[in-house]
This record gives sequence, C-alpha cells and structure tokens, in this order.
Amino acid sequence: MTAEQTNVQLLKGFSPLDGLKRDNLAALARKVQLRELSPGQVLFKEGDTEKRTFYIASGILELVDQGKVVGTVEGGSELARSPVAPIYPRRVSARARGRVKFISIDSDLLDVMLTWDQTGQYEVSDLQAAHDHGGEDWMTMLLQTKAFHKIPPANIQAIFMRMQQINYKSGDVILKQGAEGDYFYVLTRGSAVVTRETPLSKEGIKLAELQVGDTFGEEALISDAKRNATVTMTADGSVMRLGKEDFKTLLNEPMLDWLSHEEAERVVANGGQWLDVRLPSEFENHHLEGAINIPLYFIRLKISTLDHDKKYVVCCDTGRRSSAGAYILNERGYQAYVLRGGINKNDM
Repeated sequence: MTAEQTNVQLLKGFSPLDGLKRDNLAALARKVQLRELSPGQVLFKEGDTEKRTFYIASGILELVDQGKVVGTVEGGSELARSPVAPIYPRRVSARARGRVKFISIDSDLLDVMLTWDQTGQYEVSDLQAAHDHGGEDWMTMLLQTKAFHKIPPANIQAIFMRMQQINYKSGDVILKQGAEGDYFYVLTRGSAVVTRETPLSKEGIKLAELQVGDTFGEEALISDAKRNATVTMTADGSVMRLGKEDFKTLLNEPMLDWLSHEEAERVVANGGQWLDVRLPSEFENHHLEGAINIPLYFIRLKISTLDHDKKYVVCCDTGRRSSAGAYILNERGYQAYVLRGGINKNDM
C-alpha cells in the first residue's frame, strides 16, 4: 500500500470522516499527518480553546481532570472512532500513556469540508475532469485557507461551479498593470510571477511568485481600481477565474469584518495593531497614532513580517484600499478587520 492509501484507510476508521465522499477523503488525507506523542507528553490541556480535532490511531491516551485520570481512549477501540474531547474549551487534559499515534485536523477545515461534501451535488473529481490534472489540490488549498471558513457552504459550491478554466503558455500575461479589474483568479497548474512597473523600473520589480493554489486579482475588484500589477506565467499552466460580480457577492462580502472607529479603537487597545495600506507619502502626511504602514501593492511581499497572533485593523482614507488589504490578510490566515469609512471619515 502507498502512504496515501494507508492514510485514506486510516481516516475511514474515524467518524464522521467515514461519511466523506471518496475523492474528498483522499484530498483530506494528503493534508493530514500521523503524529506521535512520547510517554507522558500532553496533547492538550484543560481550558484549551484551539480548534483542532484529534483522533487516536494507536496507544492509550489518558484524560485527566484536576490531576486524576477520569478516562482513557485506546487506539482501535470504538471510543477512538470519535474525536477526543471535542467540546471547547476542553474540559479535561490529555496525556499519553506510553507511545501514542494521533491525527490532528483543523476543526474549521473539517467542518467546511463535511458541510461542502454533504450539500454539494458534485465531487471534486467532477471539476477535476474539466482540466488537465491536480483538480482537487487547488480546491483543497482554497478550502484550507482561514478565509474560506467564513464563507457559507452554499457560496463555496456556487464559487466552484461558476469558475471558468483558462489555459496559458509560459510568458503569457494573465492580467496587465493599469487594466480594469474583471476577474478573480486561482492558479491551478504551472507557475507565475507578479511584477509592478515603477518610474525607475519599466521592466517591473518582482512582488511575488505564484504556485498552484495561489489567488490573485482581488485588489482591483474590491477597491474598484485598476490593476496595480502584472501577472505573467513562468510555465505552461492554467487558471480558474471568477467574474467580478460573483466574486463580490459570493466571496468578498462574507469574508470582510467591518468595524466602526470606536470598535476599532477597542481592538487596538486590547493588543491589536493599526495597519495603514496607503502610500508612504499619504502616511507621512497624516496617520493614526501607532499605525504601521505597508502600501497595498507591497502587502503580499511584506506579509511575512506580520504577526499571525495579532489582530490588525486595516485602514486607508476611505475604506476601499483597506478592504482589499484585509481580504488578502484574511485569505492567508491573519485576523484582519476593516475600518469602516476610512480615517478621513473620522476626522483624524
């Protein structure tokens, strides 16, 4: 048996994973690893709120309440078919008695996949057949992003059904800086590069390299502005694209959280951070106290400098650019909010 077949067979032994359609289960299996605990090692503590779903594959896990063992879960038993202590916050701690092998799955991802699987009228393979190969990989990548966890399953189904496939050759330009925004794109095969032309560099500076599962083109759709960069294929490949109106209603609107100035100040006061996405010249002229500045067209390049554990309130002058910035952050697993109306509305 290959590792993939072993993983699928293993997942079939757990509930409710055994209810997933074949291809969806296979796609999930490629993203899940079998992990191991050493004797006495703690899997989670009482009061833990991290949204992870745990299954015990082998060994014995002790459930501990105030220092006393109140139960055990043994791999292969009927009890082990169900998730361990699935209620948040955790009511018990869990530690290994001897060596324990377990599986950990992002609970939001699992919920999205189960709901999509049960409400959808097609399997991943139905869409995969529409283009060359790797169909479920890019779809699973999208479903794994934190941003997609905010989108109603019916919307997710509609998004995938309304997408169109376009094939490109290496060197083809998918979208051009300065053009009107009309589509949102997902790279499904091949690779591409994002460049931005500047007065000092007509050939363009490289902002990002795109691989299968990466998305682009959303900034112009959200902010109703022209394309701020050029995307060129660096290998033969294909994209799936979603029209502007479908993008706005199905994907963008459910993904953004808007805050009033008062609400935003409370987030910042509790450890959050103002993130201003205007140009440096605008920022220098006037900005909110304590704000950091990453221009919208640089946000993909600089996103790795941000803290995944921090909440960001994204701001600009009106809210258009900041909504595009917050979308990109949310799409990549950051906690981002948009200042409603922008800083100009609040007379700052």
